Amino acid sequence: MKFSLFRKQKQQSQTETPAEPSQEQPKQEATAASEPNLETTTAMENAPTQEPVTSALEKKPESTEPLSKTYLKAMPLKTVADVENVKNEVKNGNIIILRVTPLATKSIDDVKNAVNELTQFAESIGGDIARLGEERVVICPQNIRIWREKSPSSSEPLPTTASTAA
Repeated sequence: MKFSLFRKQKQQSQTETPAEPSQEQPKQEATAASEPNLETTTAMENAPTQEPVTSALEKKPESTEPLSKTYLKAMPLKTVADVENVKNEVKNGNIIILRVTPLATKSIDDVKNAVNELTQFAESIGGDIARLGEERVVICPQNIRIWREKSPSSSEPLPTTASTAA
């Protein structure tokens, strides 16, 4: 049996005919739609003028990025007054790597006081602070955390190949 496109359409149209509304109703709706409605035209004429709509190209795309960028900055701590500069940078959302050696050559007590003040500041804003080696400290704003590796406790001996072989 050959496939006939026309035969299939006839079968579909015969099954769909009872479900379709009569042909007169759509014609009446079409003529009613083509005639202007006096009530709607007068309402549109009396409507206040609207400001022009901006096109899609003129709109700024929404993004999930913050308005300002986060920078990683390295700064030396030369005096205790530099602590305020560090605080301002962290408040602006920047990550600071602070080299404390220049102040440590002058006074160890000033370094301790500055680091304690920065620790309290980091906790107060919900940020994070950690030591990087002997002469550096990193301070992060609220949305950034410092990863700290869990090291084994010093009371337990470290496993070695010599102790496992015996």
